[in-house]
Amino acid sequence: MDLETVDAATFGRSLTGLGVNLLTRDVRGLAGFLSGVFGLSAHRLSKDFALIRHGEVLIQLHSDGTFGAHPLLGLLPESPPRGAGVQLYLFGLDPDACCARADGFGGTVIEEPRDKPHGLREAVILSPEGYAFSPARPSA
Repeated sequence: MDLETVDAATFGRSLTGLGVNLLTRDVRGLAGFLSGVFGLSAHRLSKDFALIRHGEVLIQLHSDGTFGAHPLLGLLPESPPRGAGVQLYLFGLDPDACCARADGFGGTVIEEPRDKPHGLREAVILSPEGYAFSPARPSA
């Protein structure tokens, strides 16, 4: 499926399993953060929507305005952080390299890269709006 040209209905019917949708004040900003820090690819990028790809996983970004009539909009905090309590792992990425790039894209490293007992080297980086992303790969 070509993510740049697929129509919304065809795309929606193709989705299976677990989906991730992040609401954001700035779709282009969050897409730039995810591309710049983690090397993820952005598709269908507009002020209101983007698809972010990490391998076979797709993350949808929607602007707050697109959820105007949705009950979730009333639950969003006025200021960051958003997504408190949710940690989004990005497996197969070098946490040291991602942390080195984070500051340049407005990210905040809240847990420096380290080897964990479960066999992964990982870190936690907050996006400018407060979403927690964890690049991780097997420990050496």
